[in-house]
Amino acid sequence: MENLNKYNDIFVEVFGVKPEELNADFCKENVEAWDSVHQLNLVTLAEETFDVMLDPEDILAFTSYEAGKEILRRQEVEL
Repeated sequence: MENLNKYNDIFVEVFGVKPEELNADFCKENVEAWDSVHQLNLVTLAEETFDVMLDPEDILAFTSYEAGKEILRRQEVEL
């Protein structure tokens, strides 16, 4: 659960939202502020927080709250 809180904190920091706003609908299509800079910030903070290095394909696919969780799980991060 601690890793999930850290993951949520990344989104809170990048988008300035409350943790309660993070759900399956929190994605590039539904969040007006989501742009390439925000996506890069998400990836950078996720890599730093969980000490992983994402592949370019994963960086491009990190387009939603749920997708990010799945990408990190593939990196053996338990969320």
